[in-house]
This record gives sequence, structure tokens and C-alpha cells, in this order.
Amino acid sequence: MEQSLTIVVCGAGTMGSGIAQTCIQQGIATILFDVNEAMLEKARSTIEKNIDYLAQKGRLTVSVPTALQSITYTSAVTNCKADIIIEAIIENKEAKQQLFRKLAAQNSSHTIFATNTSSISVNAIAEGMENASRIAGMHFFNPAPIMKLVEIIKTEHTADEVIDTLFNLCRQLNKTPVLCKDAPGFIVNRVARHYYLEAMKLVELELATIEQADAVMEAAGFKMGPFKLMDLIGMDINYNVSCIVWEAMGKPGRLQPSIIQQQKVEKGELGRKTGKGFYTY
Repeated sequence: MEQSLTIVVCGAGTMGSGIAQTCIQQGIATILFDVNEAMLEKARSTIEKNIDYLAQKGRLTVSVPTALQSITYTSAVTNCKADIIIEAIIENKEAKQQLFRKLAAQNSSHTIFATNTSSISVNAIAEGMENASRIAGMHFFNPAPIMKLVEIIKTEHTADEVIDTLFNLCRQLNKTPVLCKDAPGFIVNRVARHYYLEAMKLVELELATIEQADAVMEAAGFKMGPFKLMDLIGMDINYNVSCIVWEAMGKPGRLQPSIIQQQKVEKGELGRKTGKGFYTY
């Protein structure tokens, strides 16, 4: 993997900005794209603060100027030209396909398109796309600069060289790549549904409080309790993943989305990003 590699990250939300930060921490030329200028400015502020913090702690492998000069912020899709494009936009298949089609028209035939989807079938995203062999899943975990695991999802069409390149990129980012088959929730979100759903069921049945559930799981060794983690991820994202996995699995009772999370989404109490979720921030 050469240092001349250029990455485009589409979507300047928590995940997209985290992926972009992860790239510039290694001095990789990165373009962060979002149509929302306010989101871009928020991402810029967060990334600059995080880079400065890492430098103060001695955890930055490149200099602060090198890291910050490695990133460009843009709201113009025409600026999104790179060797690898990673999308981290809304969890909507059509939106992802539309973005990939638009970007494919202005990029090289060798450009790789990686989707950070956490639950949508990557085969379904690649279906009908002219560049299907260049499309794969590259699922980071929140917070992206800290979490080591990246799920790499190969579709029926993905070229082997694309998977090899994404594995090499992960290693350059100091991540641990794991190859997954394209199945509902892949590996982690399939397993993690119960971490969230069973915790909410306990609260729903008044067998435990939110605080008790989090405290017990953290005492058991988890970095974050289920409710704190849902607030970090975003209630809308977490609930949407639960719905997609539940429907894809044939709507089994054990995976039915929680009514208390649905109510949070309907109220707009999405967690840290809105200032209120299961906790107030």
C-alpha cells in the first residue's frame, strides 16, 4: 500500500468523520465529502480537536501538521475522486447505489467502492451496478479511530484484488480485518442484537433500570453498557439495523425491535448527537 493512496469518505457524520480521522492519522490523503456544510464544519472541529489530543498523549504516528494537511473537506461531489471511496451515508440501499453510480461516472475504472453499511446486503447494493466487481463492504465500528475490527464483506461479484487491497488498507490503518459472508447483520451486528434487545426487554419488564443494566455489563468487562452504546451509535441507526436484521431473518420474535427504542426515535431522542437518548448529555 503506497502513501500516495487517496481516500474519499462520503458522509461527515460520527462514523464518516471517524473513518476520515483514522486515515489522516496515518498521513493518508483523504477527502471528506458531505452535502451539508454544517456537518462538514462540525466534523472539521471534532477531527482537529481529536488530532491535537492524540498528539498531546503521544499517540499520533505523524505530526499534527501532516495529519491536518492530509484532509480536504468538500460539499462538491465533483471533488470526490480517489483510489478508494468509502461511503458512510444513510442506511438506504437506493441512496447508496445512486451515490456510487454518480461517483463511478467521474472516477477511474480501477477505483474501489466500499460501503460502510452495517446491515444492508452488500450483494443488493452491488446488484445491477456496472462496476459490481469493484464494490465490497468495509464495516467500521464506532468510534472508528479506536475500534480495531473492520468487517470486510465480499459479494458474489467482488474481485479478489479488491478484497486484498481493502485488507492491506486496514492493516495500514492499524485495524484488524475479518472477511465476512454477506448475511443479515454480517457477524457483529447479528450477535450484538441480543446485547441491545435483551437489555431493553429487561427495562421494559421493569426487571432492571437502564443504569443497572449498563453498570452490570460494564462490571462484567464490556467497555460500554448497552444503553450508553446505543446513545453513542445513535438511536436511529441502531433501531434501523435491528429492523433490517429482523426483517431479513423472517421476523423471529427473539429479534423483534424494541418499542422503547422506537419511541425514542419517534421523539427525536437519538442519543449523544441530539443531547438526549437513554441519558441526557
